[in-house]
Formats: sequence, C-alpha cells, structure tokens
Amino acid sequence: MYLSSLKPAEGSVKTRKRIGRGTGSGRGGTSTRGHKGAKSRSGYSQKAGFEGGQMPLQRRVPKFGFKNFNRVEFKAINLDVLQSLAESTNETVLNFDFLKSHGLVSKNDKVKVLGRGEISKAVEIHAHAFSKTASESIEKAGGKTVAL
Repeated sequence: MYLSSLKPAEGSVKTRKRIGRGTGSGRGGTSTRGHKGAKSRSGYSQKAGFEGGQMPLQRRVPKFGFKNFNRVEFKAINLDVLQSLAESTNETVLNFDFLKSHGLVSKNDKVKVLGRGEISKAVEIHAHAFSKTASESIEKAGGKTVAL
C-alpha cells in the first residue's frame, strides 16, 4: 500500500457540479446565479455585516463601556497557600523568585496577597500588594510585609 494508491471507497464521493458548461449540463445559461443583479456578476463579494441595505446590527446596537488600559492585573495568592508553602519548605522569606520557582506566579505577574485562611508561622512576605486583612494576619503572626 502506498500513499499514491489511496482512493475513497466506491460510491462514497459525489462528483462535483460542473457549472457553466453549456445547456446540456442543465446548469448552463445563467449558471445557477439567477438573472441580473450584483450576485450574478463576476467579482461580486458582499461586505461583512451587510444586511441588504437594512441598518446592520453593529450600527443598530449602541456602544457602551470602555477598557481601562491603565488597569493593573494582580495574581492573587491567599494566606492558606503561603502557610502550606512555608511549612513544607521551612522558609522564612517568601519573595517573588521563591513563588516563581514553586510555580505560583509567572515572571510578568504582579502578586497580591489576600486574606483567605490563617498564617501561624512568622514569615517575611514580598509582594506587590496586600489586602488589609492579609497584612493584619501576617503581622499578628509575627511576620513582616514588604511591598515591591
């Protein structure tokens, strides 16, 4: 068996309509395009969103809202995650490189520590932002928050 010898199963492939090949084909004359009008001409292509002259949807529906291009997206990390990480590694300083090496953040992420869970170990945490509850919990446990 060779690639050149492959062919479809018997009767599985329809032969295509040969349009515009004379009146004997049954599709001669207008070649299934109807009579006159833009759609019967060669070179016709309808613009995307054209609705036959009716006001198109993208112009009927009003615009609203906006995207703030100055928005800062943070990668959220909760206290319970940091607690389990600190316990398993016995680290006292959890900085960005440490979080990156453990797969919690990517190199371009900005980190925000959120207050879900408890932290009992005194650790120094380096992040771009802290929620109020997270920073209170860290300092209550004897730790330290360092903003990057």
